[in-house]
Amino acid sequence: MGVEERRQQLIGVALELFSRRSPDEVSIDEIASAAGISRPLVYHYFPGKLSLYEAALQRASDDLAARFVEPREGPLGARLLRVMHRYFDFVDEHGPGFSALMRGGPAVGSSTTNALVDSVRQAAYVQILSHLGVTDPPARLELVVRSWISLAESTALIWLDGRRIPREELEPQLVNDFAALAAVSAAYDEEMAALLRGIVKDEPADGPFAHLAGRLIALAG
Repeated sequence: MGVEERRQQLIGVALELFSRRSPDEVSIDEIASAAGISRPLVYHYFPGKLSLYEAALQRASDDLAARFVEPREGPLGARLLRVMHRYFDFVDEHGPGFSALMRGGPAVGSSTTNALVDSVRQAAYVQILSHLGVTDPPARLELVVRSWISLAESTALIWLDGRRIPREELEPQLVNDFAALAAVSAAYDEEMAALLRGIVKDEPADGPFAHLAGRLIALAG
């Protein structure tokens, strides 16, 4: 097996182990055993567990960022719902690793880890702006989109702690959370109001945003 091929194998093995348990609980011996090689050979390719964790984290962050990529076809609500479904697929597959990354792990606080986390958030931010058809977002819109991305992270972490709410409910709830944040901002800013009107006019009667509006009207009644 070539050097790069072996490195990629070790990264894959490490990512699988880090996805099942917190990285603090995974040893180099465990990684070596799962890869079918000796402990010294692991150190031949990576100087330590931290560097291997960061390499696995790079692969995971690339995967997570890619899940926000969605064709600009159809109503926004349906697009966001598909994105949230893929996002929670990732969280479901990499639960302990995702939690360790966001809450604390062997590389948390390092410049590499912080840069990777920020890159995922920025990729999500750019994708959402693309779906809104905005290239130069006003301050209120930036606040809405970045707040929503933070909300999605927090929701995923809370969901992992016992999974007490079905993800089938959380995914559309997060889509509606985006609409709610935009609506609150639109109530105070005409530019945001115009953007929201543009979103709503393309939404079908059976879409998530229309469903939210119907439930809110029913509650008010």
